[in-house]
Parts: sequence; C-alpha cells; structure tokens
Amino acid sequence: MTESNQKALDAQAADQQNEGSEAESTAPSPMTTVERAQLLLDQDAAIGKRVEQGAALDDAIDPSNAEFGANAHPEQVQMRVAKRAMMLKEGLEPYPVHLDVTTTIEALRSQYDGTLEAGEETQDVVGIAGRVLFLRNGGGLCFAQLASGDGTRIQAMISKREIGADSLKQFKQLVDLGDHLFVRGRVIASKTGELSVFATDWSIAAKSLQPLPALHKELNEEQRTRKPYIAMIADEHIRNMVRRRSATVASLRRTFGGHDFLEVETPMLQTVHGGAAARPFTTHMNAFDIDLFLRIAPELFLKRCLVGGIDRVFEINRNFRNEGVDATHAPEFTMLEAYQAYGTYDTIADLVKELIQQSAKDAFGSTTVTLTDGSEYDFGGEWKTMTMYGSLSEALGEEITPETSVQHLRAIADKLGLERETAENHGKLVEHLWEHFWEDKLYEPTFVRDFPVETSPLVKSHRSIPGVVEKWDLYVRGFELATGYSELNDPVVQRQRFVEQAKLAMAGDVEAMDIDEDFLEALGVGMPPAGGMGMGIDRLLIALTGATIRETITFPLVKPRNQI
Repeated sequence: MTESNQKALDAQAADQQNEGSEAESTAPSPMTTVERAQLLLDQDAAIGKRVEQGAALDDAIDPSNAEFGANAHPEQVQMRVAKRAMMLKEGLEPYPVHLDVTTTIEALRSQYDGTLEAGEETQDVVGIAGRVLFLRNGGGLCFAQLASGDGTRIQAMISKREIGADSLKQFKQLVDLGDHLFVRGRVIASKTGELSVFATDWSIAAKSLQPLPALHKELNEEQRTRKPYIAMIADEHIRNMVRRRSATVASLRRTFGGHDFLEVETPMLQTVHGGAAARPFTTHMNAFDIDLFLRIAPELFLKRCLVGGIDRVFEINRNFRNEGVDATHAPEFTMLEAYQAYGTYDTIADLVKELIQQSAKDAFGSTTVTLTDGSEYDFGGEWKTMTMYGSLSEALGEEITPETSVQHLRAIADKLGLERETAENHGKLVEHLWEHFWEDKLYEPTFVRDFPVETSPLVKSHRSIPGVVEKWDLYVRGFELATGYSELNDPVVQRQRFVEQAKLAMAGDVEAMDIDEDFLEALGVGMPPAGGMGMGIDRLLIALTGATIRETITFPLVKPRNQI
C-alpha cells in the first residue's frame, strides 16, 4: 500500500471520529448479536486468507463490502485487520506477552525535560511504550508521538540509518494511529529541541483495529458516554475525572480511618428493600426461587453492625434506584454511608464537613476548587445552617409548623401551581413547598435541618420540637449533596413508622419502604444512640468539579442502540 493511500485512510478514519462507516450506521439488515459476530469473524478470516496467499494490503480488503454487506467491518477496520494478518504472516506478534519496557514516559520526561540542548544526544538507552497519537512517515526518518495513560507524550524517531531499510518499510506499512508501540533507543533532543527516543528497535505492543476519533475535535455526548474508553484517550478532562474520583474516594477512606471507622460490605441483593424512599429494581434468584431487590441503600445492614458492637462503620458501594435520569440522578450510583455510635446529627454534620473539605484538599489541592465553567467554589470556612419549617415560613410570609393541616398545605401548593403526588401527607407537602422556594437557591454549602417526621421513617424524633425529626440535608450549588440523622433506635417507634410507610405504599406511593421484620428484631437486641450520614460519591464529584453525573461516572449506563 502506498504512503499516500495510508494517509488518506488515516484522515478518513479521523473524520469519522470512531463512529464507524456509513454502512454500519445505516445497518439495513437487522442481525442478532451472534449472527453479526460470526459475520465479522468470517470477514476477518477472508482478509487473512488473502494476505496469506500473497495479496497486498489494498487487495486484501473489500472497500465496498460487496461480499459481506453493510453490517461488516468498515474499510478502515478491514485495513487494520489486514495489517494484523500481515504481521502474523511475517512472524510478528501483534499482541506480544512481554516487552522490555525499562521506564515510563512520565519518568523520562521528569528526568530529562529541560536538561538537553537542541540536537544534544545521550548514550542512555531506554525502552518505552505508549499509544501512537501522531505519525509522520517521510523519507528515511519517521516520527511518532507516543502517549502514556495519563496523557504524557514523548517523540519517537525511527531512522533508516539506525534500524535499516526493511524495518523502516515495515514501520510505515504496519503502524497506525492508536497502536501501542514499543521503542528502544537512545535519549536525545531533536534539532528542534523535542525530547525524543532515537530508536534502534521497535515493535507493536498492541495492534489497534478501530480508528481513533479526530483528536483535534471535541467529542460529542455519544462518544463520551457510550465509549468512555475513547473519551479517556482523547480528552484529558475525562482522564482527570477518573483520577480525581479515585483520589477523592481514597481521601474519604483516610479520613474515616483517622476517626477509627471500619469499612464493611453489605448485601446488594436483599429480600426487603429499605433504608431510603426510592423505587427499587427487582430480580429473581433461581436457586431459592424468590424475588429479590437490588439495594437502594445499605442503611439497615450498617445499623445491624452497630447492634453487633461495631460502633463506627462505613461503606462505599453501589446502590440502584429505578427512577429518573438527569444531571444529578443515575439508576446505578456509588453511595457512602456511615454510622457512629453515641453520635448525633450535629456530630455527623461536623464529620461530613471534614470529609468534604479534606477530599477537596487531597484531590484538588485546596478547599477552593475550579469548576468546569471556569468559576471557583469555596468549601472552606464555616457552613450556613437553616431550618426547614423556619425557612419555608419566611418564604411564604406565614408560619408553617408540624401542626399545619394537610388541607391548608394543599391549598398553598395549588395556589402556587405545584404538581401534587398521588399519595400525600403533611411531610411530603412541606418538603415539596420548601423545594419550590429554596432548593435551587442554596448556592453556598448549607445544612437544612429538622424535617417532618412523615418523610423520615428512620430518624429519631427531635429532642424538643414535636412532629420534627433530627435530620439535615446538605445543599451545595442548588442540589442536595448529603443527608445526616440522629438515628432512630426504638424498635417500637420504628415498627410504627414502617407500618405508616406500608400504608403509604398501599395508597400508591411506589417509593415507600417495606416492613423489615429482621431489622426490627435486630433493633430489639439493642442499638446504641447513633448519628448517621449518606452521600453520593458521584454527587460529591459533581460538587467538586461542576460536571454532570454522567461525566463523573466512569462507565455510565446508556440505552442500547437498538432501543433508541
């Protein structure tokens, strides 16, 4: 294949931005997954057979897909499959087990950046590997830009004089953008001053069969969410999100460790859904022939740990809620919950503030973070506090208390034009009205305290205000980030709350909790007074970065193409 043909194919592949060929996107002939997989295997075999029989790369492929149709590989993928076959024919392993990598691109940059003059050469021989993000094949000297996983780049120089004419011809013929490439050679600075490895040997570390998107163009939402591995290669912001998420979770664990909390794991498959007001996902266990729920919260099992004598406990793990999807909600998300014996919602508020402020310092270097829109947000200092009933009364210009009737609250909601739920009570109406006036107004970190008892079935009643529970929600930049309780530990009152929830469920509330008799029995053994909290890890990243929830989740759930 000529060099001009290769450049044309690379340009065409980049312009398509990893979307596949026009034939693939139109997909005129519906096929099952197995049928299409077999079709692609048959095409791979046909290309390989033609290469084995001596066909040139251009002759080994079928650009029109006349034989295999529109569901088969696009032309660019066919060409890369042919190159893989060519490597195998020539005894070159396209996916070798081991390569003599002696250092990383990051370490090489750290050691040599700023130390070499333009044109200066060293006798230091290194073996490095990275993904090819740029190629310039011309004459007797080729250039390849290699990138490590974190995006650090270095130049490889492949010279006919150094590696020989045959090896250089192979390089030009076989190496594509996106390949993982191994290079061994001397560390030098090019004539333009670019830190480089002047190759004495090279090999493909992993052949890329799919073309990369055009790296100079911004990825679309489809590529970011459906193919996050492409986004990680092309967009440093996506790579940084993965690293910052990891640093944030590590920070949370360190802070908990500093306060003598133990990390535990609780069941994700549960016979009774509880611990939060949410619609669950259901599944079926064949071995026991029973229906199960994917957990909506770990709360009731973590409280069992308190009963068992583990006085400070936390968990970071997945929750599943069969509800809506928007910028702050996802059906599968990571939840942090923690419980501390002899704590209250006041002590838990102090802990949550420390967790968030420390994670900002550890992952971003400061309690003042820079959001995606370029603005700054400060998590430092003291945080505001307000009460739900007090702030709602202020907004309405009349006093609202736990004694305010449901009828009066309905009349206010109707006057404001608020949509009402099928199953309503005093607490739901109060929270609905409060959200109307305040939810998106709370920009700086604010604890909203003292909620209606009807909407908080797992929370201890307020020490001095009847009809109110000791609960707070933490709001940041107009959305709820975390919640904290003084935990209910009276099994008789808890049973009453569960019964009230069951009645709401029978009245049509799909988010109401079930009665969990096993949990009630555990409470009967005796759970110490405790404070507890819950915070979505994805929402914490939203708060720290200004991204959407899909951007904070490394592999967000997306609807399959055949159902769009």
